[in-house]
Amino acid sequence: MKQKVLHIMSAKIFNGAFYAFMMVMSLQNTVFSSNNPPVDEWIKTITQSAPDKPVVSPKKPGKVLLFSLSTGYTHQSEPHVDAVIKMLAEKTGAFTVEYSRNIADFETNRLITFDAIILNNNCPNLKHGNLFYDALKAKGTDTEEQCQKKAMELEKNLLDFVSNGGGLTAIHAAIAMQNNSEAFSEMRGASFKNHPPQQQLELTLVDPNHPITKAFDGKPFIHTDEPYIFKGAYSKLNFHPLLAMDLSQIKPHNGVTFSGIQYVSWIKRYGKGRVFFVSPAHNAKSFEDTRLVRFILNGIQYTLGDLKCDDSPLTSKNSN
Repeated sequence: MKQKVLHIMSAKIFNGAFYAFMMVMSLQNTVFSSNNPPVDEWIKTITQSAPDKPVVSPKKPGKVLLFSLSTGYTHQSEPHVDAVIKMLAEKTGAFTVEYSRNIADFETNRLITFDAIILNNNCPNLKHGNLFYDALKAKGTDTEEQCQKKAMELEKNLLDFVSNGGGLTAIHAAIAMQNNSEAFSEMRGASFKNHPPQQQLELTLVDPNHPITKAFDGKPFIHTDEPYIFKGAYSKLNFHPLLAMDLSQIKPHNGVTFSGIQYVSWIKRYGKGRVFFVSPAHNAKSFEDTRLVRFILNGIQYTLGDLKCDDSPLTSKNSN
């Protein structure tokens, strides 16, 4: 009898462990890439399907700063984004890239050495919504007043960099960097409000013939991601939309239902500079669709000034 009980218990434990294992593997296969950080095989697969050359050959490769520091939630896809950007730089020769997690690179004397900045999933502590402040506070060497003052200075340096002609690409959670700053929201086009749970999303092309969205070959982009909801400058629609999401497809969350159209990628001018935002990137698996990789390359080329295209904002179209 004792042996029979032990056998039943062992079977239940095995079945439970096997079920848990299968659930984890299923989650990895449907949501995340199963390697974090990315393994060589994943990088090789992405590299083989990526474009061999940019859509526009630059007169000279632009110099790009890839900034990948998070002080709040850290996205699992952060190192994958780094790998994709590095691969695109090396394979296409459209730009060179310097990797950083150091906020000192936002000092003016450093910024002027770059043509564009790529912000990779830079999620701050959302209580303060200020990544520069978080990083300074973590050092523990400055007073509260000094941290706030320096954070404002570094933010202004970046705003001035773009306004004076620099390029800026903001990827996924970079929409939340400096989230409580109206000026930063104005430059970027929006700030982060919240998001319902991850789910399958179908993103449609606002203009399939636009030089940047041509990367998707006229077909919608279907993937699993967080459906970002925006606030701040988003209400002004002061940007040229590229990808849209029908909010009625979003599952109700905490009693809230959604409707209307939400833009999840756009380009815009800010002073003399150019800004590109792309929301898809929470999961590394999304990059296994080579169209997203091409789309991001096109957007980076826009920020560098190589890819000339219509970037007129919706506000100007609505006023005509």
